[in-house]
Amino acid sequence: MFNDAVIRDDEPEIAPTPEQNAVAGLMLRAMIQAAKSDGRIDDAEKQRLLGHLGDSLDDDERQFIREQMAAPVDARALAGEVPKGLEAQVYLMSLLAIDFDNEDEARYLRDLAQAMGLSREAVNGIHAEAGATPLYT
Repeated sequence: MFNDAVIRDDEPEIAPTPEQNAVAGLMLRAMIQAAKSDGRIDDAEKQRLLGHLGDSLDDDERQFIREQMAAPVDARALAGEVPKGLEAQVYLMSLLAIDFDNEDEARYLRDLAQAMGLSREAVNGIHAEAGATPLYT
């Protein structure tokens, strides 16, 4: 579906299932939580988020984003909603949403990784794949 949407530069021809929509919402929540983890969303983070959202948001999607922006940052609560097998993907989306340039973001990523049961080696591997500074030294 993602490839279809990219090729068409539009919504995919096949509508996503409710499960796929739920995972997309989880990934978006992960990105928003990470972006807010340092107490603010800077312009670069805002552009990353908006780039993943596209221009064709409906009212429900806009409301979802407003709710997520207003929600408190809680890595453990987010981790508790991650289905088994999606931990690394949720972590990666969180990492990609931020500049990873301060202690608050590092603390948030550390809390998220621990709450999802990701090992230090797995986390540093995700950072290496993303071209980001390792979380653990």
